[in-house]
Amino acid sequence: MIIVNKLIAIEPENPINPQFPVRASKVHTKVDYNSIIKKAWEGYDDSKTIKEIVDISAMVSTNHVFRITFTDDDIVIAKLSYFGHYEHFKEDHRIIHSLSNNLLYPFENLLAKSLLKNNRVYIYRYKQGKTDAWVVFYNPTRILDRLPRRLENHHIIKLGQQVGKFHKACSRVKNVLPKSSKTLRTDIAALQYQLEVNEKNFGSAMQVDFLKYHCDLFFKNRSNYNMKSFEIIPVFIDWNIGNFSVTPNLELYSRWDYDWFRMSYRVLDFYFFSRVVSDAGDRTVFSYYINTMNEDRFILFLKEYHKVNPLTAGEIRFLKEAYRFFILNYVIKDGKYFFNEQYATKLQSEAFEIYLPSVDRDFDAERIIEELGLG
Repeated sequence: MIIVNKLIAIEPENPINPQFPVRASKVHTKVDYNSIIKKAWEGYDDSKTIKEIVDISAMVSTNHVFRITFTDDDIVIAKLSYFGHYEHFKEDHRIIHSLSNNLLYPFENLLAKSLLKNNRVYIYRYKQGKTDAWVVFYNPTRILDRLPRRLENHHIIKLGQQVGKFHKACSRVKNVLPKSSKTLRTDIAALQYQLEVNEKNFGSAMQVDFLKYHCDLFFKNRSNYNMKSFEIIPVFIDWNIGNFSVTPNLELYSRWDYDWFRMSYRVLDFYFFSRVVSDAGDRTVFSYYINTMNEDRFILFLKEYHKVNPLTAGEIRFLKEAYRFFILNYVIKDGKYFFNEQYATKLQSEAFEIYLPSVDRDFDAERIIEELGLG
């Protein structure tokens, strides 16, 4: 039996305003993951005995994924998380379950299925002392082909078409999905609150002012778009090529890893697709530069997407704000809680030096609008 210990970051609730948790200094507690996994499974089905638990995590984030083998050789996958908030975790997985159950052909089996108990997604919450972690179980995902690290044009064309079809399928079922409490506005407001009450956690006074400026700019620029015309659908955001597989005909076959799932605008998915189709390709050591959205290869992807699922000029212009939101929310606000320490330090440093300064300087929406014939 493999015993894995990990330092867990505990996030205390804000007694004044529980909606905006205080990002305090990390409290480190050694936690035996296997013990939590066993307790979670006992709560699900104590008649089935675990033989082996193996950590199969990518080790980029603080979330951990385990392969559980039982004495009868059945296998399930467990995800243990302490990133974010339990209520959001539960809400997201229930929306995803409803989505996976309602998607029609050819995407009816695309999403990894969570295990149910009493007809609801089973989620186990472990609370002891300062430790708060939660576990969800999945059926093992069937995987066919992975896209190559660097895509050729025919890969990009097919991917654009497939994503357009998938977003369309998600749009068709959006009205039957459970409601979501997360919005771009609430997340950036949460960051603004943390910058006021816990500014020492975000660097120097100059850096804090810089982040406040970009939060204000996000809200100001957001009002320049007709946001009510932007459809809200399920988006997974993190579309690294390690998170999905395709058929030999390059059709989407399976998708897993729901760390950044949310109900929001489809354009939130596009920054990661720009990275997938970029000339540099998939890299082991990564950064979040904006310039992948300026490449001809991304425009090719958007052209093929647009043929299947037409875009608007407003959505293309909003890509800049979607990127700003990604950096502010996932790199700055949640980075040190989600990424392992090495990546969190690197990405947050680059956010101040490179990512945020590039938002209003380096992205050319008008060129894309012209290429798509939306001018």
